[in-house]
Amino acid sequence: MSWKVTALAPRNVVQAALVAHEDALEWDFDVVLAGSEIAEHRPEEWQLEAWLPREPTKADRAAIAALFAGGAPKLLVEKLPETDWVTLSQQDVEPIREGPFHVHTPEFPPLRIPGVRDFTIPASQAFGTGQHETTAGCLAMLGEMKARGMVVRNLADIGTGTGLLAFAAMHLWPHALATASDIDAVCAPVVLDNCRANGVPTGAGPGEVTMVIADGMADPLLKARGPYDLLIANILAGPLVELSPDFSRAVAPGGSVLLAGLLAPQEHKVRAAYARAGLRLAARIQRGDWSILWLRKRAFGRVRGSRMGHNAEWSRRW
Repeated sequence: MSWKVTALAPRNVVQAALVAHEDALEWDFDVVLAGSEIAEHRPEEWQLEAWLPREPTKADRAAIAALFAGGAPKLLVEKLPETDWVTLSQQDVEPIREGPFHVHTPEFPPLRIPGVRDFTIPASQAFGTGQHETTAGCLAMLGEMKARGMVVRNLADIGTGTGLLAFAAMHLWPHALATASDIDAVCAPVVLDNCRANGVPTGAGPGEVTMVIADGMADPLLKARGPYDLLIANILAGPLVELSPDFSRAVAPGGSVLLAGLLAPQEHKVRAAYARAGLRLAARIQRGDWSILWLRKRAFGRVRGSRMGHNAEWSRRW
C-alpha cells in the first residue's frame, strides 16, 4: 500500500467512524482502515488511518470523510515509500504473557518456564502476533475455557492470520482435530512456516492442523470436518454478524464460539445476531476498547444451571 490518509479526532469519534465503516455496504475493500491512540499517555487522542494501493481520489476522500457523522476532521494525505508496513510495524514488539502462553518474535528468547507455552511468531504479512488486544484477549479466554473444564475434540480457527490462536487451542487440547482458515491466500505459507517454527504438527489427523483458504465457512473441507466443539473467529464485527447463522450451524450442540475483533460499542449488535442464531453468552473479557466473547450453543436436553454455567455471565475487565 503506497498511500495513507490520516484523520485525528477524539477516541469516541474515531470509534464511531470505525463502526460506520462496518455498516458501509459500498465500501472499497482496497481501502484498509485502522484506529488507534496516538500515544499511550494520550489515550483520548486517536487517529483513523486509511491505507490505499493508489493515490486517493476525490471519491476515496469523500468516503473516508463520510464516516464522521459530525463532520470530518482534516484529512492528511501522504505517499509512503515501498515498504511492507505490516511487517515493519510488528518488528521488535515486546513479548506478551497471556494465560498459559508467552508469545514473542524471534528477536526475543523463549521463557522456558514449566506450564507456559512459548510461541515464536515473526512479524509478517498476516495479522495475529498476539500484540493486539483482541488476539491477547482470545489467548486469555482460551485459558479460561480450559480452566473451566471445557473439552474440545474438534476445533476451527476462522480468519487465522498467523495461526497463533489455532496453535494455542491445540496446546490446550492436544488431541483435537484442528482446522485453520483465512480468506487471504498469503496466510497459508505464513501458517505453515509458523507450524514448523513452533513444532505444531500439520495434517488431517488428531493433534494436527489443516490449513485452508476460504471465505467464511464457504469451503467443502470446513463443512465436512464439522460440527465443531470450538469455533474461533477474531475478525471484524460486520463479518461476525453476517456469519452468525453459518457459525451456529457449524457448531455442535453444547459447543462454543469465541469471537473477537469487535469494539465495545459493537458488542450489542454482535450478541443480538448470535442470540437469534441460538447462542448465548458464557463469558466476556474487555480489553481496552475491545470485547472478547465466549458464546455457547444450547445442548439438547441441557439442564439450566449445570456445572459449566451455560446461562451465567462471567465478566471481567483484564
